[in-house]
Parts: sequence; C-alpha cells; structure tokens
Amino acid sequence: MDNTGKEREAVQLMAEAEKRVKGSHSFLRGLFGGNTRVEEACEMYTRAANMFKIAKNWSAAGNAFCQAAKLHMQLQSKHDSATSFVDAGNAYKKADPQEAINCLNAAIDIYTDMGRFTIAAKHHITIAEIYEAELVDIEKAIAHYEQAADYYKGEDSANKCLLKVAAYAAQLEQYQKAIEIYEQVGTNTMDNPLLKYSAKEYFFKAALCHFIVDELNAKLALEKYEEMFPAFTDSRECKLLKKLLEAHEEQNCEAYTEAVKEFDSISRLDQWLTTMLLRIKKSIQGEGDGDLK
Repeated sequence: MDNTGKEREAVQLMAEAEKRVKGSHSFLRGLFGGNTRVEEACEMYTRAANMFKIAKNWSAAGNAFCQAAKLHMQLQSKHDSATSFVDAGNAYKKADPQEAINCLNAAIDIYTDMGRFTIAAKHHITIAEIYEAELVDIEKAIAHYEQAADYYKGEDSANKCLLKVAAYAAQLEQYQKAIEIYEQVGTNTMDNPLLKYSAKEYFFKAALCHFIVDELNAKLALEKYEEMFPAFTDSRECKLLKKLLEAHEEQNCEAYTEAVKEFDSISRLDQWLTTMLLRIKKSIQGEGDGDLK
C-alpha cells in the first residue's frame, strides 16, 4: 500500500475510534463495557498514528498519539498515557515544535507525578534542545536544562546539563551564574580519577568569566584554583591565563593576540572561547580590529 493508501486507512481508523469513544459515553454502554470501547479506540488511534508516521504526515501522527494519550489517562493507565504523549511529541518535533513541547510537558507532568524523575529529566533535555535549535529561545532552553539538572541530582548527566546552562549564561553576560556553575562542576570533577582531566577546562572558563568582569577578580580566582587543584598550574589553560593577565595589565594588545594564537595552534578555540576572549580583548585600550589572530 502506498503512502496515500496508508493515510486514507489512518483517517478511517480515526473516525472509527471517535465513534467508539462517543458510544462509550451512552448510559447503557457506561454500564456494560464502556471501558472496552475506550480501549479499542485507544488501540485504533495508535494504529492510525503509526500509519500517519509511515505517510510522513507528522502533525496528524502527533494528533492521533495525543488522542490515545488522553484515553489512556481516562483508563487510569498513566504509564501508557505518558508513553503516547512522548510519541506525540516526537512526531510533532518534525512539524510543529511548539506542539511537541506541549506534549512532552504533558508526559513530564505524568512522570513527575509517578516519581520517575530521571525519565522526566530526559524529556526536559529534549524540550531544551527544541528551544535551542528550532525556536531559538535560549532563556527557555536554560530553564529546561536547569530543571533536568535538578532531577538528575548527583548523576553525571546533571553536570552535562549544568555546563549547558553555564555556557549560555556567559553568552548572555550572566557571568556570576556561569562562574558558580563552572566552579561547582570543576570541584565535583577534580577528585574523580576519570573526570579530573576536565576540571582544568571548567576552572579556565570560570576564570575567563571573572576576567571579563574584573581583572583583579580573575587573578584571585586563578590563585584559588591553583591552590585547590595543583594540577591546574601546569596546564596550558593556566599558562595562557597568566599571559593574558600580564598582557591586559600592560595594555599590550599584540602580546594578548600572540598568546591566544599560540594556544590556538595546539588546541583549537571553539566558538564560546573565541567570544569570551574577544570580550576581554575589547577592554584593552586601543584594541582595533576585534580579531584574535
């Protein structure tokens, strides 16, 4: 059967499911087997949703999964309802990002009500990613990453969410928030043999945020990080920070650019680091072209 045929069959199933639901509301049906008809309707909506998926009609698939989710809830089947809302969200993701978020939020409400916080956290991340990529609403993405981190408390996944929050906070010039997160994650990871290699990166990023706000704060922070985490002292990141602080103190733009260039030749700078280093460079008097290299 081609996609058009699948879609036609799905539309028929939807109509049949609707009839079952209406039939289940009559008084006699309510007394004799109303639930059975609702269960049948549930199954039909799900089958229709999967046919719409095959036909790549994502909005119709999302809607059908949503109808199934609502009926599962009516039947007191919370887990099935949440699963259907997630399926609806995944279908809508391809056609209607806002509707996808609505469905995933409905699933999150059920999962948190059931005490399933790890699953709820996973769906908060999906919503955050939709806000990042599709709707470009960074504030809302941050809020969902924070909620996910809260639900993941103590797990490694919590750190991943928090680092997303810190990176965005710094971009939005919320430096204090970024510093607190980078220091917290750096402190959490420096005693972990598997993760301590990453700690230098987090302390480096925290120091850069300090640097943008105030040069003296950056110096004090650097001393604190070296004391807390002696391995930081020998890192290329720490050496770069010291060169940048010196260049900044001397208002020497060329020395600043040279130090960055040298670092970049071994460890490529990503977009975030480039942005932060440029913000610092702009505070050097006589900084001209706004370039780092």
